Amino acid sequence: MNRDKVLLPGKWVRWLFVFLFTVMAFTGFGQMPIFKRYYIADIPGMGWSADFFTTHIIHYLGAAIILGLFAYLAAEYALSIRRRYSLRPAGWVRVLILAGIVATGIVRVLKNLPDVTFSPGFTMFIDISHLVLMMLYLSAALLFTLTRQGWVRDRAPARPS
Repeated sequence: MNRDKVLLPGKWVRWLFVFLFTVMAFTGFGQMPIFKRYYIADIPGMGWSADFFTTHIIHYLGAAIILGLFAYLAAEYALSIRRRYSLRPAGWVRVLILAGIVATGIVRVLKNLPDVTFSPGFTMFIDISHLVLMMLYLSAALLFTLTRQGWVRDRAPARPS
């Protein structure tokens, strides 16, 4: 496997990452009442997509799994991949956007706790930031895929003195 193309340690992890982001994007948009409005829920087998609580639970489960995957990948990079590979600028862009998505997602989870109250303006800022960061990530991932800019590159070999 050419690690210059992707950071992920194996193809199964890459496909899990793509699957999770697809599920997270779908259920995230499901948090807005668009599936019933635009008749997506009327497609046979898609009726569940109009139920806010179903998409909410799936989104939270996906978030838990993706946080575990991020922890695994961060540990893998820090403990072994970093010795031979360094993050490309495209990898840093992805990491920073993902960090923003995770941070705004955590604040959104806190907002849903019964004893936590945020102002309506801050709540709207977090909601819009989460959506914008997700759209930015999807756009960046598409751009970097089309331009074949992977997450990592080989570290330059040490020059003899």
